[in-house]
Amino acid sequence: MGYPYSVRREQYRFDPCKCEFWIDEVPFLGYIISNGGISVDPTKVKEIVAWSIPTTVTEVRSFLGLVGYYRRFIEGFAKIAKSITSLLEKEREFKWDEKCQDNFDQLKKRLMSPPVLVMPDLQKGFDIYCDACGQGLRCVLMQEGHVIAYVSRQLRKHELNYPTHDLELAAVVHALKIWRHYIMGTKCQVYTDHKSLKYIFTQKDLNLRQRRWLELIKDYDLEIHYHPGKANLVADALSRKEHVHSAIVAQLPDEIVEDFRRLNLGIVAHTKGVIIDVEPTLEQEIRKGQLDDAKIKEIKDLITVGRVPEFTEDEQGTVWFKDRICVPDIESERELGLHLVPK
Repeated sequence: MGYPYSVRREQYRFDPCKCEFWIDEVPFLGYIISNGGISVDPTKVKEIVAWSIPTTVTEVRSFLGLVGYYRRFIEGFAKIAKSITSLLEKEREFKWDEKCQDNFDQLKKRLMSPPVLVMPDLQKGFDIYCDACGQGLRCVLMQEGHVIAYVSRQLRKHELNYPTHDLELAAVVHALKIWRHYIMGTKCQVYTDHKSLKYIFTQKDLNLRQRRWLELIKDYDLEIHYHPGKANLVADALSRKEHVHSAIVAQLPDEIVEDFRRLNLGIVAHTKGVIIDVEPTLEQEIRKGQLDDAKIKEIKDLITVGRVPEFTEDEQGTVWFKDRICVPDIESERELGLHLVPK
């Protein structure tokens, strides 16, 4: 009875015609809020699905404005909407091509089956999974295995020249700024697939950008962990739901996550189970071939001195170009790689 007495003491007045009691959910500002979490208002989804193909920049801006309101439900929103967003650039000819149509259809499809996001508990800690690539930054805010929100954005022009280390750190900083109102003053665990970020607090040789970001990071009570595998492996598994009421993830063993990353596999939930067709010897053969390739040996030396930021070397000594493994210039390995590529 605490609430009625408080209302009476503060002299509030309610209109019975505008009040509802003993209900399980309530629509609010385009969302459906219930004890199970936050979901998209179905009436808004119908409006988006029925949206006709934009023919002007103004119509594109209107569509992105409405869909963007629900971007927290769409993992990788910035990447999916990239081609449509580019139509808003000044002095660019308006041309609706196949890529724009694919973006248009994908955004509608994602909103037709979005995850149910849980309400954050500010008395408990948070988990943030961050990922950066040549196309943009992606982050997932979670609590006890439940998704609270997704966030993503495209890289700005000056960020295209950032080395991998700075891009991964930029993803962390972006997440902290976006979710500051949730995580400030609360214990937070940050997971990234760039191992050197674990030691950002103890590194001595930092550039001005890294020092500026480090000062911002120190405002938060957080720990940075190396997550062996792309952070979006977790995000992709959570970005779709089938016959579930909330997006829930079970933490996979580190060795399994690493194997999935190497083989470029994702996970999709299905009520009848999951079937994964894996060829486990491909990377082993490529890694073995890299040891005898003179050009890859030269790239390893350049990686050590930071001359080729687009190349990386993992813990097993395998060289990668961005998110693709480097196939040695040996005929048997090249034939094996081509043979195993899905047709």
